[in-house]
Amino acid sequence: MNKLTILVLVIFTSISGFAQKSTNSPYSFFGIGENSQQNSVEEISSGGLGISTSDGFHISFANPANLANLKVTTYTLAGASNYLTVKDGIKTEKGLTSTASYFALGFPISNKMGFSFGLMPKSSVGYELFIENKDVNDEITDATLLKGNGGTNRVFTAVGYQIYKDFNVGLEAEYVFGNIENQTIKQIKDVQLATKYLNTNNLNGFGLKLGANYKKKIYKEINLYTGLTVSLENDLNTDRKEYIYSLTYNNGNEIPRDTAYFQETKSSLVKPVKTAIGFGVGKSDKWFAGLEYSFQDALQFNTGVLSTTKAKYEKSSKLSVGGYYTPNYNSISSYWERVTYRAGMKFEQTGLMINSTANSNQYTGIDDFGITFGAGLPIGNQLSNINLGFEVGKRGKTALGLIQENYFNIKISLSLNDKWFNKTKIN
Repeated sequence: MNKLTILVLVIFTSISGFAQKSTNSPYSFFGIGENSQQNSVEEISSGGLGISTSDGFHISFANPANLANLKVTTYTLAGASNYLTVKDGIKTEKGLTSTASYFALGFPISNKMGFSFGLMPKSSVGYELFIENKDVNDEITDATLLKGNGGTNRVFTAVGYQIYKDFNVGLEAEYVFGNIENQTIKQIKDVQLATKYLNTNNLNGFGLKLGANYKKKIYKEINLYTGLTVSLENDLNTDRKEYIYSLTYNNGNEIPRDTAYFQETKSSLVKPVKTAIGFGVGKSDKWFAGLEYSFQDALQFNTGVLSTTKAKYEKSSKLSVGGYYTPNYNSISSYWERVTYRAGMKFEQTGLMINSTANSNQYTGIDDFGITFGAGLPIGNQLSNINLGFEVGKRGKTALGLIQENYFNIKISLSLNDKWFNKTKIN
């Protein structure tokens, strides 16, 4: 089986994996769902760092400028299992999802230029909430089921170029596409027919990201690393269809009856400029410690895109700290000295604000705090490796009628290196 055949099989396997449900978060009810991390497993394991530093054997998703450092052809794919515990102050529910995370291929075009393309999820929706109301006799008067699924993916291509020694610039272009479905079914006691509200959203749009990084020796073999990315403002267009109709059930299957309402509209989500900066210190192929900060103005939803008026968006930001350590990457005597150990933490203000208190205008921000760690395990004597990553964290809180999510995520990726473009030598 040749390399092209293997590549095609990997792409189709990845696309199939993205179609699976990838979240159980109730917060995915809002907007276009829960944002997926736009980082490699290696970057996530270090707290999300990747803007200011990279090596020549791994693809960086954080900063396209890092591609200028690629030395060999690298193809990578990843998957994740997400364990979620949801609390509302009274009840606790648990869930597990497993899905593909990304596929990408990168290769050097020259000693100063690298190129990559790939596919990864952008956001995901996957919630199911059941609400009952009871009378003074503790009998159910009505029941409501809220359910949603779908999400968005992105196809991207990026290039990095070294303008002069240790200073790189890069450009990434993406096409975002997907489908999101939200539905609400309400059944009232002693009423034969239930009522269903259904809306479907087909989304698509383009985006551009600019990047740069710079490395400078500050003491012997110790370097200072700096990086910057700017994601330009872009629109995510939406074709939306809304239905309201009555239905009955037969053996658990829905049987639609009369349609009371139908409307088809076009709308959009405006994503403002997002800026991220990073810096750190380290020794090449040995260790790195750094910090990154990103910020963005509030998302702007036109009528119909946001799922509820009980939520709004404000400015978002994220702070990450972390690093990695490799005892001796070319050790012959010890396998564990060639392992790269990673750790970090993140604190994110997601920008999502929720008003969960009846007859109140009090909105509460949903924050996300997580600790990450992992390891890069070499495969044989090659530069390829298996990367394991772990995240433990908390999103939201139970105060003010909100929901708290405690998560434990396991991530694994293969980063495989090869030389595809060697020049033929004639003896």
